[in-house]
Amino acid sequence: MSQNAYQDAFKTLKDFKISETKKGKFFSLPALEKNLGVKISRLPVSIRVVLESVLRNCDGKKVTEEHVKQLANWAPTASRVDEIPFVVSRVVLQDFTGVPLLADLAAMRNVASAQGKNPKKIEPLVPVDLVVDHSVQIDHFREKKALDLNMKLEFSRNNERYQFMKWGMQAFDTFGVVPPGFGIVHQVNLEYLARGVHKVKDAKKNEVYYPDTLVGTDSHTTMINGIGVVGWGVGGIEAEAGMLGQPVYFLTPDVVGVNLTGVLRDGVTATDLVLTITEMLRKAKVVGKFVEFFGEGTRSLSLTDRATIANMAPEYGATMGFFPVDEATIDYFKGTGRTKAEIDAFEAYFKAQKMFGIPKQGDIDYTTELSLDLSNVAPSLAGPKRPQDRIEIGNVKSTFSDLFSKPVAENGFNKAAEDLEKEFTTSEGIKIKSGDVLIAAITSCTNTSNPSVLLAAGLVAKKAVEAGLKVAPHIKTSLAPGSRVVTKYLEAAGLLPYLEKLGFGVTAYGCTTCIGNAGDLTPSLNEAITSNDVVAAAVLSGNRNFEARIHPNIRANFLASPPLVVAYAIAGNVTRDLMTQPVGTVKGKDVFLGDIWPSTEEVNKLMKFAMNSKLFKDNYADVKAAPGKLWENIKGVATGEVYNWPDSTYIAEPPFFANFDMEPQAASTSIVGARALGLFGDSITTDHISPAGSIKESSPAGKWLKENGVLKADFNSYGSRRGNHEIMMRGTFANVRIKNLMIPAREDGSRVEGGETLFQPTGEQMSIYDAAMKYVAEGTPTMIFGGEEYGTGSSRDWAAKGTQLLGVKAVVAKSFERIHRSNLVGMGVLPLQFLNGDGIDSLGITGNETFSLELGDDVKPQQEVTLVITRANGEQQKVQLLLRIDTAIEVDYYKHGGILPFVLRQLLSA
Repeated sequence: MSQNAYQDAFKTLKDFKISETKKGKFFSLPALEKNLGVKISRLPVSIRVVLESVLRNCDGKKVTEEHVKQLANWAPTASRVDEIPFVVSRVVLQDFTGVPLLADLAAMRNVASAQGKNPKKIEPLVPVDLVVDHSVQIDHFREKKALDLNMKLEFSRNNERYQFMKWGMQAFDTFGVVPPGFGIVHQVNLEYLARGVHKVKDAKKNEVYYPDTLVGTDSHTTMINGIGVVGWGVGGIEAEAGMLGQPVYFLTPDVVGVNLTGVLRDGVTATDLVLTITEMLRKAKVVGKFVEFFGEGTRSLSLTDRATIANMAPEYGATMGFFPVDEATIDYFKGTGRTKAEIDAFEAYFKAQKMFGIPKQGDIDYTTELSLDLSNVAPSLAGPKRPQDRIEIGNVKSTFSDLFSKPVAENGFNKAAEDLEKEFTTSEGIKIKSGDVLIAAITSCTNTSNPSVLLAAGLVAKKAVEAGLKVAPHIKTSLAPGSRVVTKYLEAAGLLPYLEKLGFGVTAYGCTTCIGNAGDLTPSLNEAITSNDVVAAAVLSGNRNFEARIHPNIRANFLASPPLVVAYAIAGNVTRDLMTQPVGTVKGKDVFLGDIWPSTEEVNKLMKFAMNSKLFKDNYADVKAAPGKLWENIKGVATGEVYNWPDSTYIAEPPFFANFDMEPQAASTSIVGARALGLFGDSITTDHISPAGSIKESSPAGKWLKENGVLKADFNSYGSRRGNHEIMMRGTFANVRIKNLMIPAREDGSRVEGGETLFQPTGEQMSIYDAAMKYVAEGTPTMIFGGEEYGTGSSRDWAAKGTQLLGVKAVVAKSFERIHRSNLVGMGVLPLQFLNGDGIDSLGITGNETFSLELGDDVKPQQEVTLVITRANGEQQKVQLLLRIDTAIEVDYYKHGGILPFVLRQLLSA
């Protein structure tokens, strides 16, 4: 159905007044409410934004009138079986996920060309922005030219990737790149890319306005929910389909309303608040749900505080952490340099839709409501292994001491209690012990987007320097703002010199330590840690602290506000109780945290330097006008509509379209005689599954690089090589901390770590990659088994792509993280969920069994299927599993061999 026909059906295309002289048209939800006779005005605001997209994009094919009516009749407690076809306004990418996505698009054009079709049929149908933020590493720090040196290293390491991106910019009309050195994708999105509302001319030349919505290839895309934009992270696989015209399909969600009351106490930061909310909502089990904030406490929060909370939605498990548009949103748009015309249209649009303002209690019908009194929030850290494990600052010392000797199963480190105070000396004479802070990083989009916590960090640094405090020279300190604007306002406030004196000079504009790009420690520190099994610590203002993410040798990682990062860097050890013990001592005088901690009033006085619209306008004008000499000087960029795939260990033509045919081969409805490739416990994250961090010389990926003439010094990271499947499949399940339960435990009960497995026909222990290739060669299908929360972590498409390339046909787990489950289906891998409390342990699965599964010819969403387990002695056991292909469209994806072949066939047949 066309938009014009839709007008006749629902009469919802209406005028709204933007200014005294300008009008626009919009698809009116108040008009739809009247026409359908349903209370749309009581729906959660986030649901209404999605409803507008469904209404506006109704074409009678992908989006039908029934979809509109189903969502308009959303009820708080209805069963969630209906799938929503959500057409987004745009897509954002970060470079680690964006490069393989671009490689897939390039490969699709190769297929189109080979089939005699116009390669331009493969073209993003919505604007796509890629922000280069994941590549820079902290190699240089505590030196004047650290920023310049780190960027030069970044460009030398990633030249081939950046050549490929620049080819994409000229090959695709709707594909843009924000070059390295501007900031982190989510902060750039918040400050620059997000427009509030978009407009398009319809068939009658009407200017039709509609709200900004998006998906992004990083789980923290949810930061944009802080300005009332509906959007969340998806895998690159799903984003690719979305930008090629495929709606993003998801089950109608529950919406949890969170009523914030009261105000934060003096000196309590937005980071403390978000760690409290993460702990609270993780306990409330909001996984896969929309969370929407309301109430007077919400109204009191600054826009950047809201964005900080929204950013952490993946950590509390929600699809979104949504804040409606109000006066604070308008003020933020003004302060960040949006044009008056944009702001006028933005405000007028949301008022016309009756979606302006923070709802009060009783205004909205939520599935359930929770409440938090902001005055109860206390200064906190989270860790040492998970972001939801919040610790009030006064309990950090005791918590770490307890965990030090607790078993790994209880989140501990399984060390003898007396080892906590043992001190060791490195070959360079540095004394270290467990709990010592070796990395202190102000990093991550979560906090560097928020001026209040960065100004607070600067004030702590100023007071500390004035008191004579210092940071030990062996601690790796860094400041990596998510935007160049941060540096400008820290300079204007006079705080940057104090941060620099403590070692927190600007080292990069990118994700850095938060995603594992902290760079290495010194060889002598590494040797002392590993040879003495020291449980060293990192303190960072990031959002993730999973094992081996920050640095492979640092086992205790704590998330903290930027001012607390500075404080712990000075203290030097997490076993110092900062509530009762001094941060440091100067000339015999103790200096306590309270002596250097700024008041809320002190921070607020400096906020005028942060919300300077000219800073934002001037900075982002350079994205196109002056992207930097390093970017401008990239040579050897390919041209043309079809990529020629030159020899490269960074970029290779992906194999996902090999032997492509317009008619899909019949999808397998059975798995027979499969072997277990790995058995894993709870909380196996995409950090465990997906290749990330440094590449070990002895690993399958390291061996492949050496065989292809790459020196160890030039290995770079897995993330930077995501455009080459040969490396990525060799690094899948190769994390140094992953524990495959198929490998027998040691005599002391501890588990072997690293990507090893047993090749069952011989019982030989080898890398998971080598075993997988042996199984593939002999035609034996394989399966992966896991526990609760399988696939939590960053939205890494390679966690699914690598799984598929290893020959895995199915993953069976107790529960799945939302994005990873979707990505598995998108790659043609079956996600299956244990039922009735079953699991690896209760079923006695050891890995020496064979497994068979019958789907039947008529695959249905969320059907029950039977897994037949055949023991080594021939005994059989039948177990019921839930097929986690959740929607009808996902059935189609599976039958086509995955979402990418499905979309490609659609595009080429159009």
